[in-house]
Amino acid sequence: MNRIAVVTGAAGGMGRAIVARLMSDECHVVGLDVDAHGLEGMAQAGFTEMCVDLMDASAIGAAFAQIKADHGGVDVLVNNAGTCFMSEFPDIPVDEFERQMALNFSAAFHCCQAAIKLMMGRDGVRKIVNISSNGAYNFDVFDPPHYRASKAALDNLTKDLARRFATDKIAVNSIAPAMTETPLFGVLSEDVLAKAIAQMPHGRAMQPSEIADWVGFLVSPAGDISSGNVIILNQGRDVR
Repeated sequence: MNRIAVVTGAAGGMGRAIVARLMSDECHVVGLDVDAHGLEGMAQAGFTEMCVDLMDASAIGAAFAQIKADHGGVDVLVNNAGTCFMSEFPDIPVDEFERQMALNFSAAFHCCQAAIKLMMGRDGVRKIVNISSNGAYNFDVFDPPHYRASKAALDNLTKDLARRFATDKIAVNSIAPAMTETPLFGVLSEDVLAKAIAQMPHGRAMQPSEIADWVGFLVSPAGDISSGNVIILNQGRDVR
């Protein structure tokens, strides 16, 4: 029987790579995204698209109720949805701050609430993987403070849930990548992007498929004994 995996932000660059990896590992993937057109283009056997506004807690609740009705439960949750708004402190508009926290942290919080209820009683070690960012830890890079705060909050949630649900065999980890080639590159100026990539030891940004492979590892049986960890992927850039 295929495991049921839920991936948020499924229609984005990173999301598509994660969906592909989990489907190759024989998961049935339910992809949540606000981009209905992008989801439609992903239609295939083993993938269920759900157009959901992840900034709306009630919409998240309704989506997971539908997942329960359709699939009976959840074995894997990947909180991948996120973005980076680039206003600089102290001139960050209130609305931008709220939207940054809503998508990068609150959406994952509410998805975890809903998913854990549907994980209870399922076979094996169930998995939550939160996609964080190196920006939560490296203060030499350009990330603005509301983005850093949202990802740091996500990693704190990872650790809390890992401890809280360890005896229920629910493993919770964060992956915190550095520069990864996704559509988020479009929010950066050419100069900022070039400087950031130049700081990477391999001289290139990482690829979504490389991050997806780490998700696949954590979701696999090999990842059963890992929980409460923030796995930093940056080619060794920040080793001190």
